[in-house]
Amino acid sequence: MQIEDMVRAVQEKLGVGVDGRAGPQTWGAIYKRIVDRSSPPDLALTEVSDLTNQRSEKVIATLHARVQPYARALYFKAREHGITINIISGTRTYAEQDALYAQGRTRPGNVVTNARGGYSNHNFGIAFDIGLFERNQYLGESPMYKAIGALGVELGLEWGGNWKTLVDQPHYQLRPAWASNLTERQMLAELRERVAAGTDVFA
Repeated sequence: MQIEDMVRAVQEKLGVGVDGRAGPQTWGAIYKRIVDRSSPPDLALTEVSDLTNQRSEKVIATLHARVQPYARALYFKAREHGITINIISGTRTYAEQDALYAQGRTRPGNVVTNARGGYSNHNFGIAFDIGLFERNQYLGESPMYKAIGALGVELGLEWGGNWKTLVDQPHYQLRPAWASNLTERQMLAELRERVAAGTDVFA
């Protein structure tokens, strides 16, 4: 059997587009079937040996397993549009969050967050931040953040650029289904309770 015929057979079995080429959709379906059954089948994932890059993967590894495929998918969606991003911030402990909160208040530096430990989605593995890069130079501000934001929303992520009180364009998060009708404050309160009880935040 030729390779293309084998790929077509796999694609038919997985229920994805049948063209004989193992592209992102095919690899995403394979990844979901074999590795992560909780992630949506249409996320743009590549084979495990060529996920994102070492820097981003180190951060992605800190995220909840349910969120990791979304971070990778955003990375590749941006790349498909000629935009280079890295995943630069993932899960933080309460202590790390408190240290960030102290910056610009009781510690030197500028204020970077209004959230104490336990009051940021980063504390629960459901949020990550991206950095935009051009010729290996980090861009703190760029209109392209809005373009990436649109891609993230398409994937089903919440984008900090749509927030009204504290706009945070590099920020993305995956809201658990049980929190779909909750305010951000209510969701965070429930997340704290779940972590304290040892319950999975997506259960």
